[in-house]
Amino acid sequence: MTVYFIGAGPGDPELLTLKAARLIGECPVCLYAGSLVPEQVVAIAPKDARVLDTAPMTLDETHAEIVAAHEKGQHIARVHSGDPSLYGAIAEQIRRLRQDNIDYQIIPGVPAYTAAAAALGQELTIPEVAQSIVLTRMSMKSTSMPAGETLENFARTGTTLAIHLGIRALREIERQLIPFYGEDCPVAVIYRVGWPDQQIIRGTLATVREKVREAKITRTALILVGPALSDQHGFPDSALYDAARPHVLRPKARKEAV
Repeated sequence: MTVYFIGAGPGDPELLTLKAARLIGECPVCLYAGSLVPEQVVAIAPKDARVLDTAPMTLDETHAEIVAAHEKGQHIARVHSGDPSLYGAIAEQIRRLRQDNIDYQIIPGVPAYTAAAAALGQELTIPEVAQSIVLTRMSMKSTSMPAGETLENFARTGTTLAIHLGIRALREIERQLIPFYGEDCPVAVIYRVGWPDQQIIRGTLATVREKVREAKITRTALILVGPALSDQHGFPDSALYDAARPHVLRPKARKEAV
């Protein structure tokens, strides 16, 4: 048997990959993170499948379910939100699977920050404005951050920040980022991206906290910060499609550009 760690994407069932949908539809056991994965995603499991919401379960309890399925030779769809590689809490599960010699595979999914960019209708890497994205989180009540992985350190780059688990720490985010980005730096808060009740709040580092408070958003939101989020139109075109710049797939400059 195999445990399939499946990225279910940010919430929209139509953002499942074909492989993810096939495996969920085939596995006789399905364990899913119900607080972040919609029931519609696991509704495609076989009618007689054992489908469990792991939100109220402990690591020991979920592993016990996996061991029981392993003893029966049953494949398991272990469904996580977004992409399992990012804050998926799969590392500790994999450690136990290896200890028990249980096979596993990871099926990637659409991460929240890409779905958020799509919902905003924009690119996050703008020529000569921002060419990198930092994926990070606030520690709050969860696992502490490693030394050196601070907002101040990331802010020194001036690039786009995608901050997870930070909606209740907006005041602290303001305090740490304004010295580097300025009060007018654009911010987008995307609540439950891909879900029917998705909300998008735009503002600046100086204004977004009050807007979020008025919207009464306290969880399940991604915060994007950086100059790439502005409505600016003065950036140069990417060199990728520049007629004057040949490359391996377009080896000659176009005459009109010479």
